Amino acid sequence: MVVATGFFDGVHVGHRLVIQQLTEAAAVRGDESMVVTFWPHPRNVLQKEARSLRLLTTLAEKKEILLGLGVDKVEVLQFTKEFSTMTTEDYLRMLMSEYGASTILIGYDNRMGFDAKNADEVARTAETLGLEVVRTDVVSSVRGYAVSSTKIRQCLEEGNVQEAAVMLGCDYSLEGVVVAGNRIGRTIGFPTANIQLYEPLKLVPGNGVYFTKVHTLGRDLYGMCNIGYRPTVGNGNARTIETNIFGFDEDIYGLDLRLTFVAKIRDEEKFASLDELKKQLEKDREACLAILQ
Repeated sequence: MVVATGFFDGVHVGHRLVIQQLTEAAAVRGDESMVVTFWPHPRNVLQKEARSLRLLTTLAEKKEILLGLGVDKVEVLQFTKEFSTMTTEDYLRMLMSEYGASTILIGYDNRMGFDAKNADEVARTAETLGLEVVRTDVVSSVRGYAVSSTKIRQCLEEGNVQEAAVMLGCDYSLEGVVVAGNRIGRTIGFPTANIQLYEPLKLVPGNGVYFTKVHTLGRDLYGMCNIGYRPTVGNGNARTIETNIFGFDEDIYGLDLRLTFVAKIRDEEKFASLDELKKQLEKDREACLAILQ
């Protein structure tokens, strides 16, 4: 078994280069490829200040993407404080005994075990145990800086969904169930579908209005999504994700809805009246439709 291990949040373009090397290494050896990953994120477990860390992919999304990239098997280890005390040697031995690892990919910043100072130390320990080591020192860069999950999170929090998409290798998406709202949008001709995320740890882009693709009822549609506190109508401290779906006005309460973010249209604003809000929403819709042309 040829194994790569890591959290792979977002499975971004840098991760995809690693996965490509993984599947190629397995093919050359006539072996299977496996990714061993973790849940939850180590920082959520070990750092109190990181408990608010939000992720780019749910566990289900990550597994789906990895398998779609040609990985034969994905194994998920429960990350706990006890697990975090495992040494590099013990972790590698576990990969060998429980998953049949014979070859391991080690990236430029890949550390395994609490005692590993760097990837070179991991490689030396692996070779001592009889593992074949494949080094993956390629660093993927976009516009001159290294791609990282941290950088992508920063872009999304700033509303820069297009830059995030370049680093992810695909548009960013959210998925949830449609829940009841206060129906104010319907009174001004812009009914919205409010969603509650299935995974509360999933990162929500920064507040504002976005042009989105919408998937529901097995159909692919378009819409404009507002993320924020709806200051014009008063929403207190409740942050909402609500989408006006173009050319669609069906009852989808309780059904699945997936939003894929194409571009940010503007920041969230407070308007003096519902009439002013309506006029701005009409402009927003025009801006979204212009992107399609």
